[in-house]
Amino acid sequence: MSYWFLCGKGKVFGFSCGLRRGFNYQQTFSLVNVKLKWVKDKALDAVIAGERDLRAACNLVSILSSAPDFCLPIYHLSRHRGQLGLPHDHKLSTFIRRYPTIFHESYVFDSAGTLVPCFELTLEALNLYHEELGVIRDNMIDLIDRLCKLLMLTKDRILPLQTIDQLKWDLGLPYFYIDNLIPNYADLFSLFRLPDDRIGLKLLSWDDTLAVSQLEKNVAQQTEEDLKNNCLAFPIGFTRGFGLKRKCMGWLEEWQKLPYTSPYVDASHLDPRTDVSEKRIVGVFHELFHLTIQKKTERKNVSNLRKPLSLPQKFTKVFERHPGIFYISKMSDTQTVVLREAYDCQRIVQRHPLVDIRERFASMMRKGFRDRSRGLYKKTAYIGHKDPLKIVQGHKGGGNGLDSEVDSDDDLFSEYNSDESIHCPS
Repeated sequence: MSYWFLCGKGKVFGFSCGLRRGFNYQQTFSLVNVKLKWVKDKALDAVIAGERDLRAACNLVSILSSAPDFCLPIYHLSRHRGQLGLPHDHKLSTFIRRYPTIFHESYVFDSAGTLVPCFELTLEALNLYHEELGVIRDNMIDLIDRLCKLLMLTKDRILPLQTIDQLKWDLGLPYFYIDNLIPNYADLFSLFRLPDDRIGLKLLSWDDTLAVSQLEKNVAQQTEEDLKNNCLAFPIGFTRGFGLKRKCMGWLEEWQKLPYTSPYVDASHLDPRTDVSEKRIVGVFHELFHLTIQKKTERKNVSNLRKPLSLPQKFTKVFERHPGIFYISKMSDTQTVVLREAYDCQRIVQRHPLVDIRERFASMMRKGFRDRSRGLYKKTAYIGHKDPLKIVQGHKGGGNGLDSEVDSDDDLFSEYNSDESIHCPS
């Protein structure tokens, strides 16, 4: 039996150990009763930092790109707030104004004569979004395969759209995938009404060529004996300074010897109280994280997968019990689970093309935030009462920043931070 460990800067080393004769594979070890300490991993925390704002900004870009003239009033954008993942106490308009390199603000009058903020994409953001669409088109087969494999992990090859929506950012799915993607693959997917009246997405046919897990593909890291006995070992890595007690290391060595159950096969025969079942659960999430383009997702995104994936109660505890496989980052007031083997320090080992696009959006956001903090962007001003339809817009684009068209000592919106409308004085 082989074990594979990550140490130092992601380097892999291994050792072999034969199967113990007469070993009971359904035996329950004591790890479930052992509390393992959480050790901060600064490199992986750096990967997570800023992810929440980046996801929200990119989703807003997708929403605005589908609008006429790529512009929508704030009350329309607020309808999508639940999909943005922003804290409830954060005003959406305040968030958008932080990133003037991506979002340009102006004001419009609604039918009641009320002045409301309106946001559109800058030219630089729109161009990058079009590049993103090109990347999605070039990688469409890979994207569809990821969605198929996700549904194949479930018992009935079906998931509620709400569950897929929680994972769509991590899977690389377009924001409006239901309208713009699924109809193009009617031979693969179909929408169904679930018993609880929710709408679910169903995979219409099973594909044996896709029913191979990433661990099974990585045969180069397994010995012939491992493959013969189907005792595949997971890559393991610990944060520098993580001290694993001897009894835990002993359990880990025995646990890695256990038979590997593919996440694509029926595992109903396994006793959920055993470590064989525990290894199957780890294998399910190992595969699920490999389906994501950055090998991570927020813990809450998988909390409702218990029944579809045929998992026992408190199944997410495997993330704490296996800190050498998963890392739980607590950045941004949430818990994000990262697959350790996917990263060499802060660098993702297998880089999806969409990651480059997202990093460029993140760079634009950082630049806009810095420039706005330095006063290079001035907020939109409403000019006078004689011509109430004349709205002066601030700098549009990602340059050095310009003053508004009219200098005014009375900037009515300089302190405006609300998502609500403003009634124009008569």
